[in-house]
Amino acid sequence: MAVTTITKDNFAAEVNASPVPVLLDFWAEWCGPCRMISPIVHEIAEENTAFKVGKINIDEEPDLARSFRVMNIPTLVIVKNGKVVSTLVGLRPKAAIMEELSKI
Repeated sequence: MAVTTITKDNFAAEVNASPVPVLLDFWAEWCGPCRMISPIVHEIAEENTAFKVGKINIDEEPDLARSFRVMNIPTLVIVKNGKVVSTLVGLRPKAAIMEELSKI
């Protein structure tokens, strides 16, 4: 499944109404660790159909970042049935992300 760009305009439909859990990647262009985790996030999206993967650019969507209390990036948030079930802050290896997703 491809990565979806999440904005305030499509958030309700893509995240809150999603029938599967959603992995959200909060990132910014200027963030080195964000650029390092991005290929991992894309790889996870391509390899898995049990959940959706979305990316939120905090510079373009500051209100969404604030609503999730994102203080540092990259931040990965797992949402299920419209509720946050897990948050990972900072650069993480793929195995750590997959382990967290397996708990859902």
